[in-house]
Amino acid sequence: MSASEALTLDQVVDTARYPLSQPGSAEGRALVSRARRELAAVGCTVLPDFIRPSLQDVLRQECSAIAPRAHFDVATVNVYNMAADPDLPADHPGRTSFERGNAFVARDRIPADALISRLYSDEVFQRFIADCFELTRLHELADPLSGLVLNVVAPGLEHPWHFDTNEFTVSMLTQEAQDGGIFEYCPNIRSAHDENFGDVRDVLDGQGERLTRRLPLRPGDLQLFKGRYSLHRVSPVRGDVARHSAIFAYSERPGVIGSVARTRQLFGRVEPEHLAAAGRAVRGDRLLD
Repeated sequence: MSASEALTLDQVVDTARYPLSQPGSAEGRALVSRARRELAAVGCTVLPDFIRPSLQDVLRQECSAIAPRAHFDVATVNVYNMAADPDLPADHPGRTSFERGNAFVARDRIPADALISRLYSDEVFQRFIADCFELTRLHELADPLSGLVLNVVAPGLEHPWHFDTNEFTVSMLTQEAQDGGIFEYCPNIRSAHDENFGDVRDVLDGQGERLTRRLPLRPGDLQLFKGRYSLHRVSPVRGDVARHSAIFAYSERPGVIGSVARTRQLFGRVEPEHLAAAGRAVRGDRLLD
């Protein structure tokens, strides 16, 4: 039995500070309003100590125990997670490549009674996240592997600059790196209608300090992020301790399943659901991925 198995949401989350079950209260409305303002302004908001401090060591231990289950494969990628096109102009940012060294523990290898699993599936938590992103409701991904994952960045590796496929991301740091492993992002560097290749190229060339923010995160902090339009990365991890973060993947639409190619890249395998859904992906814009 997990140490967190018998806990309720109110025991896991600091509900005095984050009244999830009272969205109509003055405190609940103020919390959501602040999150919306920050998401609109800079594409990101952080809720410090969302997990009660008394449970943060349980959070770390549970995720550390499953971290060895991650699929690890160093891959050469660009910011768009797409194959380099030889016809691209020489100065196109898609021609700049990096080594992606982060690994993922798939959802089917995360215990159902772990804190992150219980939080991911909680309807009150989902309603709160939807309110922050100004959405009517959220759906858990139907994908058996990528709905909830643990992202592992081992010492000496990094999660390089990239854009997300999803318009929004929900994540929680569960273990800090000993050194490095800083979340860096460029708020709204592109839009649904403009790739803004010039600024993206500046960041990749090391000339984008004016565009880049560095975000200090602590274990138990909840981060809401619009990663579709904000270039971002986790800087190289140094020292002897890996960086772990849980990623809670939701969609506005029910039944969302990842592509065969992307799923195999991230997890080293696919399931029958991925094969059955091949070719049915729906995109909300025409941006490079």
